[in-house]
Amino acid sequence: MKTRLTSLFLFSLIACAAPLSAAEPKPIRALLVTGGCCHDYDFQAKALTAATGKLGPITWTIVNEGGTTKNAKIKLYEDPNWAKPYDVVVHNECFADLADPDYTRKITHAHKGPTGTPSVVIHCAMHTYRTLAADDWREFLGVTSRKHDHQAHYTVTPTAAAKNHPAMRGFPDKWVTPMDELYIIEKVWPKTTALATSDSAVDGKTYPAIWTNDHFGTRVFGTTYGHGNVTWHDPIFLTMIARGVRWAAGRE
Repeated sequence: MKTRLTSLFLFSLIACAAPLSAAEPKPIRALLVTGGCCHDYDFQAKALTAATGKLGPITWTIVNEGGTTKNAKIKLYEDPNWAKPYDVVVHNECFADLADPDYTRKITHAHKGPTGTPSVVIHCAMHTYRTLAADDWREFLGVTSRKHDHQAHYTVTPTAAAKNHPAMRGFPDKWVTPMDELYIIEKVWPKTTALATSDSAVDGKTYPAIWTNDHFGTRVFGTTYGHGNVTWHDPIFLTMIARGVRWAAGRE
């Protein structure tokens, strides 16, 4: 693994499972956008890059900005072509109180349509920009959520759609999470397909916990789990995320 700092406070990590031969594909070019409130983003970034590197060659660029605030804008999105260099973008940030529709459309536009950059959305990305009146961000995510249940050990059950999905390969029939938060899903958008669900101990309802979304022709893979470091130590969670990254990038 190599690290390179740039003037934009980006760094790239190259994680390869084995040396490339002439017949093997080029590494996936992946961008992780992270930072904000409530989580150990440095540790999560290390866990993510290590897990994805076990499945195949991948080059990571990581943007961790915004400190610990819930209301921050990052420089990355000032460039209208910010997502073009990448095969997949992972959103694992938490800027819940930022409500600027023009700013967020700079993000969603890059993920929209058949020429958009595929994405993986994790945990607090679902609550990022949750105060917005406009639905662009939530339509991109594939779910609408503004709150969560208490931390507990939640049972995650794959749906029928998960049976042949590459991101769910090897996922058990039942997985009990480490201590984590169940996000309450207010709305499932029309192009979203739930791959696994969990039940709320508070209201008794069943909510998507892992899913895919077709954002006007662009792949999105998402999960609401991933709150604490205990989850990011869990091999089932990490493998699911790593396979989701590969699926979103078109590398099933």
